[in-house]
Amino acid sequence: MHVPFLIIGGGLSGLAAALRFARFLPDVLLLEKHSRVGGLNSYYYRNNRLFETGLHAITNYAPAEIKNAPLNRLLRQLKIKRRELDLHQQIGSEVRFMGRESLLFSNDFGLLDTEIASKFPGSYNRWQHLLQLIEEYDPFRPAPFLSAKKVLRETLADNLLTDMLLCPLMYYGSSLENDMDLGQFVIMFRAIFLEGMFRPGGTIKDILDLLLSHYQAHGGKIRTKAAVSRIISSGKRVQGVVLTSGEEISCDYLLSTIGSEETFALLHKPCPLESLPRLGFVETIFELRPETSLPRSENRTIIFYNTTATFSYQQPQTLVDFNSGVICLPQNFQDLSPSPFKEVRTTHLASYEQWHTLGDGQSAYNSAKEDTALASREVAEKILGNFAENIVYRDTFTPLTIERFTAKKQGAIYGNPVKIKDGDIGYNNLFLAGTDQGFLGIVGAMLSGVSIVNQHILPRL
Repeated sequence: MHVPFLIIGGGLSGLAAALRFARFLPDVLLLEKHSRVGGLNSYYYRNNRLFETGLHAITNYAPAEIKNAPLNRLLRQLKIKRRELDLHQQIGSEVRFMGRESLLFSNDFGLLDTEIASKFPGSYNRWQHLLQLIEEYDPFRPAPFLSAKKVLRETLADNLLTDMLLCPLMYYGSSLENDMDLGQFVIMFRAIFLEGMFRPGGTIKDILDLLLSHYQAHGGKIRTKAAVSRIISSGKRVQGVVLTSGEEISCDYLLSTIGSEETFALLHKPCPLESLPRLGFVETIFELRPETSLPRSENRTIIFYNTTATFSYQQPQTLVDFNSGVICLPQNFQDLSPSPFKEVRTTHLASYEQWHTLGDGQSAYNSAKEDTALASREVAEKILGNFAENIVYRDTFTPLTIERFTAKKQGAIYGNPVKIKDGDIGYNNLFLAGTDQGFLGIVGAMLSGVSIVNQHILPRL
């Protein structure tokens, strides 16, 4: 079998790349190893109900009139109408450093600006300098690593404010321990603080179905349960792939969205990138009775919290670090249709190595999941109020869960700390898109796939 354009990975990057290409030529095949597309942003069913994985909120919100905003650029590239997504903005979110300070923010940037003027008056002029730096900085220009933490501390001269700004940006997109590249910081700052967060009126399944329907309407093909075992190459050129079934598929161009190290493994070659620790996470979903009252959180969509004197964002020495994390309330978006349930979702840093020693599915592993859910609930209740007696369903995902269902090495949802911004990994017709290109979030992931098709594939046809 031969196809002009072959894509490995049916996550959002792969789907967007496939749809973009199919708008011009239908000769594209998307390969997904699992039975369902979505990758990190997918779904599953329990108790006759759909549960989303990955999706807390979508960053990069923009009103329709801001034509050059990432969200609107993406929709134009894919020829998708805004009304097809049914967008609902966040009610409002918070960075809360327990016993020290809190910062409120929303899709109105003026709220965060007012909060900093009020709570960090001595740093407000420096804050304005930081905003100017962010406005002028081009995060997509190739450049050596520059520590965002160092730049922020020098610019703001306030370690607490620095950590409070970094906390949500790291949890929503940093693959690096205790720091971010300045370019990644600028991307995430714009996405979360300057633009803001939203979600669709439906579920992640609705987004995936929408992308698939547009893609297939253009004649694009997809194969699920089609895992790749090897990429066939000679010199700097790729000929195609071999599936685990033994089937060979040749192609003119190949796009991999599964990660840099994972792609080099399929080439049977060592990854040339620097080896740095990968960051794992645990997430717990608490489904609550619909009548559950959470009065401390009625006007909060997401709470990023920290309980220690200094904010630490690194692989813990224990199974889970509960000292910081994310508490998301997916029902708290503006004008969202009432739901027959309420949810609380918690996210914390976790150690892949520590979980791996327990053995996936073994009794010690299952016991550790129970303990993790209990500890996470207790942390959330300190912030939201008690809800234990109203829990009707609970599920916990560990780094091993994530690795099993997404194939991300060590379950590291943000991938390799070393990013390849242009997607070029040294081959004439093989390119990389997705998390390891450095585009983050749902909008960023899709723009990543679109950008590679625009820059490297379409101009060569």
